[in-house]
Amino acid sequence: MDVVRLTRELVDIESITGNEAPVGEFLLQRLKELGWHASAMPVEGTRFNVLATAAAGAQPELFFSTHLDTVPPFVASSEDSENVYGRGSCDAKGIIAAEVAAAERLRTGGASVGLLFLAGEEKDSIGAKKANTQSPGPRFMINGEPTDSRVALASKGTMRVEVECSGRMAHSAYPHLGESAIDKLVRVLHRMLEMKLPSHPEIGDTTLNIGTVEGGRAPNVIPDHARAVLFIRTVGPTEQLHRDLAAAAEGLAELHIPHESPAIRLRTVPGMPTMVAAFGTDIPSLTNWGEPVLLGPGSIHVAHTEREFISKKELNEAVGLYEKVAAELLKS
Repeated sequence: MDVVRLTRELVDIESITGNEAPVGEFLLQRLKELGWHASAMPVEGTRFNVLATAAAGAQPELFFSTHLDTVPPFVASSEDSENVYGRGSCDAKGIIAAEVAAAERLRTGGASVGLLFLAGEEKDSIGAKKANTQSPGPRFMINGEPTDSRVALASKGTMRVEVECSGRMAHSAYPHLGESAIDKLVRVLHRMLEMKLPSHPEIGDTTLNIGTVEGGRAPNVIPDHARAVLFIRTVGPTEQLHRDLAAAAEGLAELHIPHESPAIRLRTVPGMPTMVAAFGTDIPSLTNWGEPVLLGPGSIHVAHTEREFISKKELNEAVGLYEKVAAELLKS
């Protein structure tokens, strides 16, 4: 199988979160042509996961998994002598191609493997949450994310925090007649940036990013509404963090936490180089899919960037790497 060609074919199908169906349809057709029993697992509206096994009713011991969706904007594929470029080239369409190729080799050799490709990882893991209610009960799952072809010791947790401030409009020449929601938001965000964040000796530091800020009507109007969305990467229990966030918002803002997933320790593979994933994955939402290993070609440092790419050499080597790791797990 030409994994470079398959990667480019996948990249050239726009699948920004919410629009995974076209790339899902492409994979269903390609997997059926290869002889897999491939089916769509409904998620929401027209969105679906892709599930593939060697035969109808098969219950594989190990599944390869990653996600179908990408972040915006769409960037079509290109290549040079060393790399494939484009949105999703490393996160995670190159990984899809490598997993399909590795699973093909293993299935041909009689190994008990399957494939699971998921919608919505870049936003809320909605596809993984749906899949977790329909697991065939495998022993292992190899989840693909760009880890520089190293096995992850652990993955940080994620927390999305929404901060909403309300005020009262007035003419800016008479600020005492109004109440500035933006002033409140600035004070809350300053408090949050001053918080002492938890640290873990192996996983690292908790990090806080103020991702978006919005509010106000016009420069000469006292703003009656302001909002910020934060994304926090966590390293352990979050009870104290919840209390600190609530204290920072007290009396000034409403706090909402619509999504949170925990930091997790992961299975390692003897003899394999390791890393800690500071990013989130679908793994916390796939608890019924076996003991997880997090591994994939490509660098997270170029994912979500305008020049996202994956090395052709690493992409081709990932096929053998996935095959080797899966074989070791199945023997254990």
